Amino acid sequence: MSSSASQSAATPPTEAARAILVGVDFGRGAPFDETLDELALLAESAGDRPVARVVARRKAPDAALFVGSGKADEIKLLVQAHQAHTVLFDQAISPAQQRNLERLLGVPVADRTALILEIFAARAQSHEGKLQVELARLQYLATRLVRRWSHLERQSGGIGMRGGPGEAQIELDRRMIDDRIKVTKERLKKVQRQRGTQRRARQRNGVFRVSLVGYTNAGKSTLFNAVVKARTYAADQLFATLDTTTRSLYLEDAGTSVSLSDTVGFIRDLPHKLVEAFQATLQEAADADLLLHVIDAASPVLDEQREEVERVLAEIGAGDIPQILVYNKQDMLEENQRPRSASDWVEREGGVRTPRVFVSALDGTGLDVLRASIVEAMRAQNAGLNPQDLTPADWAGTPLEAAVQAAPITEPQARA
Repeated sequence: MSSSASQSAATPPTEAARAILVGVDFGRGAPFDETLDELALLAESAGDRPVARVVARRKAPDAALFVGSGKADEIKLLVQAHQAHTVLFDQAISPAQQRNLERLLGVPVADRTALILEIFAARAQSHEGKLQVELARLQYLATRLVRRWSHLERQSGGIGMRGGPGEAQIELDRRMIDDRIKVTKERLKKVQRQRGTQRRARQRNGVFRVSLVGYTNAGKSTLFNAVVKARTYAADQLFATLDTTTRSLYLEDAGTSVSLSDTVGFIRDLPHKLVEAFQATLQEAADADLLLHVIDAASPVLDEQREEVERVLAEIGAGDIPQILVYNKQDMLEENQRPRSASDWVEREGGVRTPRVFVSALDGTGLDVLRASIVEAMRAQNAGLNPQDLTPADWAGTPLEAAVQAAPITEPQARA
């Protein structure tokens, strides 16, 4: 990650940067992962190797060091013991806290936001995706201009100048970043207009629009590939794909095709600027007729992940779009954890009844039921109904009922 770029020259270039992971529990109401497993996955996705984990508990962040002087000294000892190259925090830290910690620890320090931005920068493939990441990184960097680099100290104040050493260079850097932000926004607007034109063309053609959404690494891209026989990149890692891919999906039971879009994955504490920058990509979800909310059925925190996705969907104006909950990775569950049926219904917040389908994108379990569920949702909307207002009895005699009856949950298969 970028923090390792500024590490000591003694670090072998081919060696993954050794990272100390730090998380702070601020009590009830503040999201916290005591295991730091997700931060570890983020670090690995960025090319770092976690070597130690530190958990602190405080009522509020320390103004100077975030974790307090005692815990900071403990982290310093771990850095020395493991010869670590970087320290990664699971929460956002201020520029001043980052500067103070780096001076004390002697290694680069990064927070969760910087880590996610680094991964996004490495994974973006399309022109639009690269512009979106560039904008988010510039906006993040603009908040870090607090005597952040050594070259700032070489600037000296002169007659008529206020603020002392570094002030002139800080202003130059800020002006340069502001200029780049403006240019990037203009370039992004052009790309967004092109995407908007394509979206409106699909709307005029009356194509039913389906979007895959879900927490990162829930298996959206694998499911997308399995359903439409595409070759979108998919891997067992966070944010394997960032760019929206749209393909035509032919539904035999309906005798027509729908458009299916694979969107960027969500994650806890996704930086607001990143959500803002990826608004055009997320717009595919906001403009969809139906959302396939893909959930990792094998995740120990699947409820928290589902709630986080719901929160982001509400933030981008997609909270009221009909959904099908797709519980993926059934092949990773023990037999006694398997559902009794390939499909059922669940009541979401606000009393909204939502169909739930259990699939394995890897071995194909439940995909016929998923296709039939999409057909019934499309038919309901074409009839002026909300699919989530219907009951299981409404599907009697439909292809969905037949698909459910023909799709028993299979035995687990070995993963490649």
